[in-house]
Amino acid sequence: MAAIVVVHGIGKQFSGANSLHVTVSAALLDGLSRAGVTGLDPDGIRVAFYGHLFRPPGSAPVKGEPWYTHRDVTDPFEYELLMGWWAEAHRIEPDRVPPPAATGTSKAGTPQSVQRALSALSRSRFLARAADRFLIGTLKQVRAYLTAPGIREHVQGEVAAAVAEDARVIVAHSLGSVIAYEALCAHPEWPVHTLVTLGSPLGIANLVFDRLLPEPRRGRGSWPGNVKTWTNVCDRHDIVALTKRLAPLFGDGGPSVRDLLVDNGQQAHAIEHYLTSATTGGAIAEGLWAGP
Repeated sequence: MAAIVVVHGIGKQFSGANSLHVTVSAALLDGLSRAGVTGLDPDGIRVAFYGHLFRPPGSAPVKGEPWYTHRDVTDPFEYELLMGWWAEAHRIEPDRVPPPAATGTSKAGTPQSVQRALSALSRSRFLARAADRFLIGTLKQVRAYLTAPGIREHVQGEVAAAVAEDARVIVAHSLGSVIAYEALCAHPEWPVHTLVTLGSPLGIANLVFDRLLPEPRRGRGSWPGNVKTWTNVCDRHDIVALTKRLAPLFGDGGPSVRDLLVDNGQQAHAIEHYLTSATTGGAIAEGLWAGP
């Protein structure tokens, strides 16, 4: 029995459902405990794992994670998302991160402009530990899911396989929130009635929101399937979640998204920090207590 299904975010290609379950379930149980809920069996939590679909094949010339550099950001999607992160990082920390306008006259999308963006982001308190190749790999995973033929279908298949008839709550982090949202829209027959999104990029105009399936209409996204309660948890310093409030973007006259802010410290986007929050634990607990 697994009443809770967790859909992970980017950068997990070298993990797996079982190894990720150890850390994710422990953090989730801590969050529930801080919300006053104890006694849930870790077996009641399942990880919908898709990270292996982004793992480089063993026959590739480069083993392990590709050693990306600023010269590898050539796709317009990746460049626009990178610049969006830079602008948000500057908005949050203007004392540390210079504005995108400070890039000078370099042509947009050139290796020089990408290098300036990565250098600026490295000054942020919340990305100081992130290597350039990790950030670039993140850009490429987001683009692959939303634009590469076949990737979306395979990822959706992995999530669908993890949602059984006993599932009641889906907790989705980062890119996983986009994946979970689309899965719920595609499967209104699922018994899941509670969605909790963490550090979600769902609201990023043009790059994410406007590419969702089903396609948004008149600036509003469809409500996700059978969901009765949707709580969106975001750290105000999380640059991945460029749009902090999702309520204005989803639903039309029916249920609405409840947007809540948390403080995750210097690892603003970390899934473990989101899960150990009493705010997240409370949202999950409400879903466990709610009827079908």
